[in-house]
Formats: sequence, C-alpha cells, structure tokens
Amino acid sequence: MSLALILILLYGLFGSVRDSLLALAGMPFAGAGGVLALLVTGLNFSISAAIGFVSLLGIAVMDGILMLTFYNEVMQSGAMSTLDGMFHAASQRMRPMLMTAWSACLGLVPAAISTGIGSQVQRPLATVVVGGLLIGPLMLLLVVPPLRVAFLRRSEPQTAGDRRAVAAGHGLGQA
Repeated sequence: MSLALILILLYGLFGSVRDSLLALAGMPFAGAGGVLALLVTGLNFSISAAIGFVSLLGIAVMDGILMLTFYNEVMQSGAMSTLDGMFHAASQRMRPMLMTAWSACLGLVPAAISTGIGSQVQRPLATVVVGGLLIGPLMLLLVVPPLRVAFLRRSEPQTAGDRRAVAAGHGLGQA
C-alpha cells in the first residue's frame, strides 16, 4: 500500500508512469545492500532493521528523483540529445548523491559496529542503512541511465543528434 502511495506521489511530480517507476528503480539495489549487510554481520531482521529499511528506501527514491529531475531540466533546455542528456545528468548528480550517501554511512558506522548498551536496537538499523547506502547509489548511477535511454528510445521522437548517433553507430554515415 505504501508503494502505491509513493507511486501516486511520484506520478504527481513527474506526470509519467515511466519516470515514476524509474525513480523507484534504486529501491531494489538499496534493499539488497541492506540485506547483504545483515547477512555479512550475522544480524537478524528485527523491528529496528525494518525501520532502517524504511529510511534506506526513502533515500533511494530521493536519489532517483534528483537524477530524473535534473535530466528533465537538461532536456527542457534542448541543448543535448536524449543519450547525452541522461549521461550528463548522471555525471552531474553523481558527486552530490555519493557524498550524501557516504557521509551518512560514515556517521552511522560507529552505531553499526557498536557492542555496548543499546546496541541491540541501534546496530541493525545502522547496519541496514550503511549497507544499503554503500551499494544503492552506485547501482542507481550505473543502472538507471541505460534504462532511461532504453525506455526513451522506444517512446519519444528522436532528435537530430540522436539520428546522427544512430546513423554513425550503424555505419550509415552522418545525417
């Protein structure tokens, strides 16, 4: 039910089901990073870990929104082709996304490795968030741009720059 509500809110932001789903594309990677972190550390899934997953998935969606919003801004300027625009957006958003994620990871590492009083509550939450933020943003930056370009090639009319790139790639010469 929560995912449906998030999807509705994303549709309100983007006005497109495709963009809304692409904004959610980082969730599986972040979730897998959290699960992997729990497995590696030998911690069990608990209420505390579940809260960590909620936080982690929210951050993953926010990263997807940041990248797709910047892409839409680049494309509205009309200065780049679809392919160039998506990879430009990913390269321009890479540093802010990674610095935000990794600074949160660095801040939560002491809680993730703690063994003192209260660690049974804070450790699973911090472990999930640290594991997910180490893997999620990297995978989002590597996977969403090619997905976006693949979806765009099917549904949007090509610009002159896209036609030239396709013609050059197939040995047909310049348009």
